[in-house]
Amino acid sequence: MGATWALNWTAVDAAIAVSAIAVGWPFVLTARSGRPDRLFGVRNTYRDVLQALAALVAVAAIASAVLSVPLLGTAFLVATAVLTTGSVAVRMLVRRKLGQLRRLGRATRRTLVVGPAASVTATLDRFTQDGEHPLTVVAACIEDDGTAPPSSIPVVGSIDRGLPGRDDALRDEEMVQAVRLAAQRVRARTVCVTAGSEFAGDRLRALTWMLGDLGIDLVTDLGLSDVAAHRMGLGTMGSSVLLHVKQARPTRLRLLAKVATDRVLASAILLLISPLLLGIGLAVKLTDSGPAIYRQVRVGRDGLFFTMFKFRTMYVDADLRRAELLDSGDNDGLMFKMRQDPRVTRIGRVLRKYSLDELPQLINVVRGEMSLVGPRPALPEEVAAYDGTARRRLVAIPGMTGLWQVSGRSNLSWNETVRLDLRYVDNWSYGNDLQLLGRTAGVVVRSTGAY
Repeated sequence: MGATWALNWTAVDAAIAVSAIAVGWPFVLTARSGRPDRLFGVRNTYRDVLQALAALVAVAAIASAVLSVPLLGTAFLVATAVLTTGSVAVRMLVRRKLGQLRRLGRATRRTLVVGPAASVTATLDRFTQDGEHPLTVVAACIEDDGTAPPSSIPVVGSIDRGLPGRDDALRDEEMVQAVRLAAQRVRARTVCVTAGSEFAGDRLRALTWMLGDLGIDLVTDLGLSDVAAHRMGLGTMGSSVLLHVKQARPTRLRLLAKVATDRVLASAILLLISPLLLGIGLAVKLTDSGPAIYRQVRVGRDGLFFTMFKFRTMYVDADLRRAELLDSGDNDGLMFKMRQDPRVTRIGRVLRKYSLDELPQLINVVRGEMSLVGPRPALPEEVAAYDGTARRRLVAIPGMTGLWQVSGRSNLSWNETVRLDLRYVDNWSYGNDLQLLGRTAGVVVRSTGAY
């Protein structure tokens, strides 16, 4: 009888715990995530869910102690694990589907760009770079600054800048009405004001009033590029709205976490794939009489040289033959690339296609010379020709993979490679490293940009 009563009481506890989670989880997750932005959607896939989980556990622990109800049992842990996994999975699927739609030109908002011609052109260039595009620019309303308007989109309105002797209030009204007519003409759902526009202060506020009455959203392009959302914050001082761009340098604790993760994972992977490494090494050795491992001097963090290890994919005289191939290569900037490089061996082409030649770099990671994720490791002759912008790539430890790896690899131009590396350096986060590792697997399997 006592055992039956105990079992029934355990079932009641489990039912109470699961009911509490079912009721509390949507409220806690909504409180942590907030309302998703109508233009940009949910920006964070994991952090809000994990913070909601921590908050729910804390609330359950307090309620359990105060009410003397055992909430933190097996049923609670199982239910929270299912809800957390499900929430993350749903968010990932939604983001992936949204990205697919936007790459097809769907699930975007018709947008009118407003500003000086030169500034509008610069904004369009930034908008068309990599990543999802929530806005589709359909036309421009140009503030005449004497430069030629962009030819890629129609100009449906113009505003004269700085006419002397005009009443300010009348001029403000005319500028706002010019934007209104242009937006209505192209049925825009969003208006983007570019950097350098005369729409600022009270004039910009009047524009927001007019657009709000029409149900049109307003965004402003500040001219910043490649700054991650987690580095930006909004605040006020007096009546001004300020954008705070936070420092790019990670804390010492986060750097230690990155180094520890790199070395532990690299050591574990080396142990697991050691038979594969031996097999590849033997196959390379049998190709010709050269060594299986190719050693090359690369430049690491803060400009320090180190020896990088790779499986040899070229014939032993490849370095000597490089000079004679410079004119026939697909050179771009400081990088030498060649799609059909005659120096590559038959086994080398297979290794390069699936990035198997880079596996010995795990040894560099264990030694602390490289990271699993980071900028592309540069050659000394490349670094010798760096300008001040490119030299910032050396702030971080070079990586086996990175944004350059998942965004095109050898298909990227030199400028694109530098831009992606700088984006990684300036916006580094531990979570982004984990995402890049996951994305790398798909890129390697598809052999995107490998040659």
